[in-house]
Amino acid sequence: MIPVKQTFDTLTKGFIRPCQWMWQRIQLLLIVLLSAPLVYADSPVNVIHILPDGSSISSELPDSIPRVLNHFQALTDKEIRLRAETRYSLHQLPDSKEAWEAEKSELKEKIVQSAGIEWVSTDLPFDLRETERHEREGFFIHDIAFQTLPGVYATANLYRPSGNGPWPAVLVMMGHWSEGKLAGQPIGEALARNGYVAMVIDPWGAGERSSYPGEFEYHGASLGTSLLNVGRSLLGIQVMDNRRAIDFLISRPYVDGDKLGATGASGGGNQTMWLTALDDRIDVSVPVVSVGTFDSYVLGHNCVCEVLPDGLVHSEMAGVLALLAPRALMIHNHNEESNPTFYPSEMLRTYNQLKPLYEAYGAGDKVAYDRFDRPHGYFQENRESLIGWLDLHLKGRGDGSSRPEGQLDPMDEEKLLVYPVDRFDGVETTSGYVRDRGRSLRAAHLNRDRLDPNELRNSLRVPLRLDNRPEPLPVRRYDAKEGWQRLVLEEPHGRLLPLLVGRSAGREPSGEAIVITHPQGKEQIPEAIIENHLRQGHTVVLPDLYGTGETDLSEENNFDDLAQFHTLGRASLWLGETMIGEWTEQLSRLGKVLNQELEISSWHLDATGETGLSALALSALEWGDPASITLRGTPVSWWSDRREGIDHFSMGVHLPGILEWGDVSQLAALSQAPLRVMDPVTLTGQPASQVFPEWLREYRQARERVGNREPVDSLRP
Repeated sequence: MIPVKQTFDTLTKGFIRPCQWMWQRIQLLLIVLLSAPLVYADSPVNVIHILPDGSSISSELPDSIPRVLNHFQALTDKEIRLRAETRYSLHQLPDSKEAWEAEKSELKEKIVQSAGIEWVSTDLPFDLRETERHEREGFFIHDIAFQTLPGVYATANLYRPSGNGPWPAVLVMMGHWSEGKLAGQPIGEALARNGYVAMVIDPWGAGERSSYPGEFEYHGASLGTSLLNVGRSLLGIQVMDNRRAIDFLISRPYVDGDKLGATGASGGGNQTMWLTALDDRIDVSVPVVSVGTFDSYVLGHNCVCEVLPDGLVHSEMAGVLALLAPRALMIHNHNEESNPTFYPSEMLRTYNQLKPLYEAYGAGDKVAYDRFDRPHGYFQENRESLIGWLDLHLKGRGDGSSRPEGQLDPMDEEKLLVYPVDRFDGVETTSGYVRDRGRSLRAAHLNRDRLDPNELRNSLRVPLRLDNRPEPLPVRRYDAKEGWQRLVLEEPHGRLLPLLVGRSAGREPSGEAIVITHPQGKEQIPEAIIENHLRQGHTVVLPDLYGTGETDLSEENNFDDLAQFHTLGRASLWLGETMIGEWTEQLSRLGKVLNQELEISSWHLDATGETGLSALALSALEWGDPASITLRGTPVSWWSDRREGIDHFSMGVHLPGILEWGDVSQLAALSQAPLRVMDPVTLTGQPASQVFPEWLREYRQARERVGNREPVDSLRP
């Protein structure tokens, strides 16, 4: 279910974005007219390229940028698919219990690190706040809030059978129903009526934990991804949250802490898997419409809450579910599923790997699956199967088959709100958590007297997910088109980097090249920028960086209605990469091509938006030697100061743990190239002019701390 506000935002993007783009073009044209040498408006701009045989061609600057590749045929999709399928084949479970016992601790530690999980002490007070108690026939519902992380409170409904107990308890985790726990009322009631304590908890960032009191919202996309910058992931922080919910249940006198279960659908089923894999106290797990393969997750239309950074580097889903063995696991999938990620066929690929390992533990009867003729969701059939499976493995009753849930009598959902009027400030939101943690991390870096440039460079590779400096790659040349020479760099994994190279006719070559990048590809570069560089006699190079322009995903797999690079950004993380890191590698290779293939003596970078961060990273790592870097509309910091505008940049702008490393100012400090900054903005797209003196001072001070004397200038404050 998609919230109204999100639906409105999605519908209006088609109108708002073109207007913003047009205004940016007008601004850039004004800048060029005011700062560039005087030219006549009716003077044609001819593009010339010197071919390898010494001949030349020339034409006027075309109205549109020509393509480099005639038929791309979704090569990016195929390259990602091949790599994901290869990882699936490589990740095999061992045949014996002993071999798996030797491996699983290491896998758990990798998951914890990649997800940004930091276990909270059990000594942290729950500070329980109960706002309402509803007495029903045979059970009670408690509307509660309790502390899960220091200063962070979760909202939940606690369903408790009448009497003293103790009863087995089940944590119910909701998926992408924006109203959160309210959608889980039937599960909570069915469990309570059948002798179980059930906590139905609002997922992090959803339900009553959304950005604005009384407004339900989707917790993923750029909002959820912004947690990466402060060293968390939405997946990981949900695990931290839910583990504390288990702590809370065990602390209740009416709960039998030795008999615990977990369940949820979709994203809630995903949470069920991760929590049970990392918390051995849970005896029974029932993930619903969530089990497939990580291979199928990579290009699926999944939420960022289902993304483990580096996930396919570490394991496949069968490996994560194997961490549950020999505890009881029942998997539900639906025959009318609309998302290929969760098709029963994908589930069976995982189940067929998992079953032999359970048998090696002598627990083959503790793993099973069921399929229902239902669409995506959590239905009566699921609840009745859940009760039967719980009865067998927590109460020792029955044979595990479905049991009737009984007649349900749901309440008005508004009565289940913990804070129907004024929300307690401790109910932390994603944007609030990112703001506060980010501010603290930044303060720690800014208060350092000295920065070690070598240490910073070496550690920068971790958030960028980069290894060694890339080697030169083969270059293919094609016939010129409309005055532009067309080249393609052949990269690892079958990727291609297409680029255009052109030079203005009628001017002596300057021996300098300008590489112009844009996060939406070369066709979105304003003509005014290209014309200005051509008139100055520069060789102009227009690349389509990974996932942009001609290398974008096909429409079939491009689910970017929520945010640009929603699909590709998630796929990169699964494969142990980042968008900014990949662009940095490409720029490094491109620099070598300019020097070796095109005999360019010096080259400059003119980068728009988040591609400017890759330009800075290139120079900071000393993987390239651009003579200067111009940043246009690039964020001045990875710190997100507010909720509004969180979608200004693409999902590719976020890096795992970058604010634990430093910030854009430290990146700029390591760059040995002079910087020119135009129209700087915050991460949420606000003009940096309001904080410009402080921002510029921060950059200059950071450069002084590493002994860098190259200037930082601004053309517009």
